[in-house]
Amino acid sequence: MIDFTEEQIQRYSRHIILKEVGGKGQRKLLGSRVLVVGAGGLGSPVSFYLAAAGVGTIGIVDSDTVELSNLQRQILHSTADVGKPKVESAKRTLTALNPDVQVVTYPVRLGKDNVMELIKGYDLVIDGVDNFPARFLLNDACVMAGKPLVEAGILRWDGMVMTILPGRGPCYRCVFPAPPPPGAVPSCQEAGVIGAIAGVMGVLQATEAVKVLLGVGQTLTGRLMLFDAMETRFREVAVERNSHCPVCGENPAINHLVEYDLSCEIRGNGTAAE
Repeated sequence: MIDFTEEQIQRYSRHIILKEVGGKGQRKLLGSRVLVVGAGGLGSPVSFYLAAAGVGTIGIVDSDTVELSNLQRQILHSTADVGKPKVESAKRTLTALNPDVQVVTYPVRLGKDNVMELIKGYDLVIDGVDNFPARFLLNDACVMAGKPLVEAGILRWDGMVMTILPGRGPCYRCVFPAPPPPGAVPSCQEAGVIGAIAGVMGVLQATEAVKVLLGVGQTLTGRLMLFDAMETRFREVAVERNSHCPVCGENPAINHLVEYDLSCEIRGNGTAAE
């Protein structure tokens, strides 16, 4: 049982007065562990709001350094951080926001040889990766490990988000069975992205994560939410679990982790990227 300090009572007061959270729920958040894969456009707002919410342990996986072009949307980092590892600036920013939170950094590239070890100690995983091979790898690993996964992607003025609860709904491959062929989807380096879209979708991811951790509300499980910022419209697409899905279906064809060639990569904030 976590006893609140007077400072914590003040910090989390707006949570504690909510009947769906209360002291019990806040203690649950403080005892929770969330892994955020990618400290970029999506990982930035997700991490900010999870830290502010008092999620006790936040793991950050990212092997990149901060570039000037990141700062249009990757709000974890500042101009002074250019050239520095993203995990370092992320930890510094989140710890300054909420010293209650333990930020664990993993300055590594996600791969089939480390993904299961990375997600093992966490209650929930956030997908903020920047390429299709990593996205499919993370989906497959979370399904195999039974870990909740909150997905999102952005491109131009559009975004998407869905929550995957293995065994209780469809996975990413139920919607997108395999990565698109190289060049089929442009990257944001090619097509661009409005920076605030990353904030919108990242905040939705954080909200989904908090609901999953607390066990309240209706998550985006079995629902793909699409956002058109140019028209300011949200649209939902119902998604059913595919009994023939190669990963979560009745007779899965994929029984071991597959790491696709990086020729499928979408650099920057692609539709299936951060």
